[in-house]
Amino acid sequence: MFSDLKATDVLAAAARIADTVKRTPLIQSEPLSAIAGVPVHLKLETRQTTGSFKLRGATNALATLPPHEQARGVVASSAGNHGLGIAYAARALGMPARIFVPASAPDVKKRGIRELGAELDDSQPDYDAAMAKAIAWGAEHRRTFINPCDGDTLLAGQGTVALEILQELPRLGTLVVSVGGGGLVGGCASLVRRVAPWVRIVGVQSVLTAAMARSLAAGHLVDIPSVPTLADGLAGQVDEAGLDVGRHAIDEMVLVEEAEIAAAIAWMSREHGERVEGAGAAGVAALLGAHVTNLRAPVAVIVCGGNIDDARFRAITGTGGRENGQGGMEPG
Repeated sequence: MFSDLKATDVLAAAARIADTVKRTPLIQSEPLSAIAGVPVHLKLETRQTTGSFKLRGATNALATLPPHEQARGVVASSAGNHGLGIAYAARALGMPARIFVPASAPDVKKRGIRELGAELDDSQPDYDAAMAKAIAWGAEHRRTFINPCDGDTLLAGQGTVALEILQELPRLGTLVVSVGGGGLVGGCASLVRRVAPWVRIVGVQSVLTAAMARSLAAGHLVDIPSVPTLADGLAGQVDEAGLDVGRHAIDEMVLVEEAEIAAAIAWMSREHGERVEGAGAAGVAALLGAHVTNLRAPVAVIVCGGNIDDARFRAITGTGGRENGQGGMEPG
């Protein structure tokens, strides 16, 4: 459960993954600060080695497995970025990995997983079906299943994002976090709630990925339909563990429209030269649209990923795309 994770777990994770995971830039965005009316900083997890924050939790989770589980290998389900993180960490540790992703996962993510040496299964129609298949396959083949949103070691690794932010902004007032199943916000809150309890944590989802928002509002799990979305990294249902995270970790939930996410992708490209995927742009969209009710300064927005297919990026921004490099997946 979220309440069991300690700040020391995040500190231990930071030391454990330091040789694999980059410390990503935290930049002040002058144009977004002007729009929001308070200083706003962007934590660019787009610059992470695999193009998203997911490498942090994946590396910590795999590095802490018992030797016999490492030898057998792991299995994971993913919308794409968790799979990239698992594939990269497994290669670094010499472990077999099999990743189940939905058929609709972006090609850049599927290609990256394969290039990193993991087996890929993209036969399932949506994320939840991919997760069910991964769990069943793992049980049959005695592979440890690495949940993309749950588990103390995974959450502690994700919490290192907040650790780096607080080291540079110790008087942080508001943390804006994209929310899918709750792994990133849970990991960050496990540290923030204990060492900086004054910080407001704002969760952001798209209207088409609002499982957490609807479940929190209802007080119980609410299923959402699986439909195409720019924020593919936030897609899927939330489970009881995720809902527990949401109850403890999130002060305010905000929903943004698909058009607002597209506008934020274009804005980040134009104003900061960053290639950002839909899930990564959700927090920026929330500020551009003035959706957050109480912004305590200074504000940090976690721009959580940059793995967007080239054709989609060009269509949104009207620019030439890049599949690797700044703001994109770097599998090597």
